[in-house]
Amino acid sequence: MMSPRPKLAVWKFASCDGCQLTLLDCEDELLAVAGQVDIAYFLEASRAIVKGPYDVSLVEGSITTAEDAERIRRVRASSRFLITIGACATAGGIQALRNFADVEEFTSAVYARPDYIQTLETSTPIADHVPVDFELRGCPIDKGQLLEVLTAHLHGRKPVIPNHSVCLDCKRRGTVCVMVASGTPCLGPVTHTGCGALCPAYARGCYACFGPSESANTVSLAARLGMLGARPGDLTRMFRTFNAGAEPFRKESTAHDAQSAR
Repeated sequence: MMSPRPKLAVWKFASCDGCQLTLLDCEDELLAVAGQVDIAYFLEASRAIVKGPYDVSLVEGSITTAEDAERIRRVRASSRFLITIGACATAGGIQALRNFADVEEFTSAVYARPDYIQTLETSTPIADHVPVDFELRGCPIDKGQLLEVLTAHLHGRKPVIPNHSVCLDCKRRGTVCVMVASGTPCLGPVTHTGCGALCPAYARGCYACFGPSESANTVSLAARLGMLGARPGDLTRMFRTFNAGAEPFRKESTAHDAQSAR
């Protein structure tokens, strides 16, 4: 008798849906994955819902409301393996910019009736609320890395996701360093691999879409960017994008924010 296929669930919290769409964008590879799992819960793709527990849960989005915080605990309780996907789920996402200001000022500026809005003061990653078995970075995630994570689970092995910086990817594809050659500000030296050094390949600096690399030396890079003319306010903005809540970027941007306020 054949064993039942693993049940896969895909959950959404505060996010733009881009990482879920990456799974749908796998095209032919998605058919291969779908043939090895039962997609039990994936509202972006199907209205069909199969009750848990689930063998694997992919979680997109950050925790921004009290209801989110309660729901992720239920998702965790019904999931054998929980994998967070994307900058929102692993670092709080672009919405983590609220963590540096007064969220009530934002709601008052945007909504005619801010008293209808019930939200937390911060946007936080999933790991701040429940144990996470694996984090996949990126805004959005890379489909090759996503398939590697799913395939590794199906075969009972550890995912092989490199953790070097974007700089190494530039070297491998023969891209001339935009910072050395033309003085273009670039966050590649402190950014996790995943995009294949896409922006430097088009003579643009890296925007750090995949968050901080392992042992990211943001202090050293900020000093170098300062030598190229970046002011404290510029450095604050560079580190406060999709992964502003990631600890190395949060710490670096806060230091320069304090300098620009003097």
